[in-house]
Order: sequence, then structure tokens, then C-alpha cells
Amino acid sequence: MTVSASEPNDHRSVVTSVIGANRFMTLATADAHGTPWANPVWFATEDHRRFLWVSSPETRHSRNIDARSEIAIVIYDSRTTPAERQAVYLEAVAHQVSADELADAVEIFSRTSVEHGLSAWTSDDVTEPRQFRMYEAIAKQHWILGETDVRIPVPMP
Repeated sequence: MTVSASEPNDHRSVVTSVIGANRFMTLATADAHGTPWANPVWFATEDHRRFLWVSSPETRHSRNIDARSEIAIVIYDSRTTPAERQAVYLEAVAHQVSADELADAVEIFSRTSVEHGLSAWTSDDVTEPRQFRMYEAIAKQHWILGETDVRIPVPMP
């Protein structure tokens, strides 16, 4: 489902379709020295702009986010054939969710988890003494895959 930059195609619908059909995204992070790291995480989103996931603060990608909040994200639709490939690419800023934002973030993440047949989450699941914390990335820019692997920018909602 690659698209042409010149086609009168609804690029926003490609973004929502790919994000809506997939539950894993790959985070591309870097440490304070610029050493890159990529890691898939299960995510939730309501608006295709704010992405939520849980991770241990001890993981390499979480430590990288603590050192450098600018990240990239790829959500690749692996259900397609190579000829129909499509992905959403994002530039984002990520951080561990603060205590005052936690209830809203956990509610979104938990609702998505339950909708997909997984366990519900509570704020207690992502605070001391538990292993995991809630993280979020706020997208600054979306792109989709165009013909010949060119990236097509898609305006933010």
C-alpha cells in the first residue's frame, strides 16, 4: 500500500489505519553519547499523537530516554506483502509519565490492553515497588512510506 506523494490520497487515513492495526512499535533511542538503540514495545494511543507503553526504568531504551528525550518511532504493518508494505514513521519526545499525569495515562493503556484481551492495569502496577513505569512519547511529525521508499510527511491532527 505504498502511496505516491502526488496521488490525491488521504495520507492521514494511512496513518490511522497502520497505527490502529498494529500494537507494537519500535523505539529508536540514543544515549547521552549518541549510541543508538532500537527496541519494540507494546503501545496504546487514543489520538495517534500520544503513545503510551510500560517498561522498566532499568532497560536500555528507558535509560536512553532519561538521558535524551528525542526519539524516533516506526510502526510497520507486517501483515502485508512487500509490494503492499506500509509504515508510519514518527519524530517524538518521550519521558516517564509524571505522577500528576499517571491516572489518565494508565486509564488509556489499561482500556487498550483489555480491548485486546490482555490484563487491566492500575497506577499501582507502574509505581514503586513494582518493576514497570509508564512512558509516553508525543509525536512531533508523522511520515508514511511512499513509492521508491520516499517518506511523505503527513500533517499532525
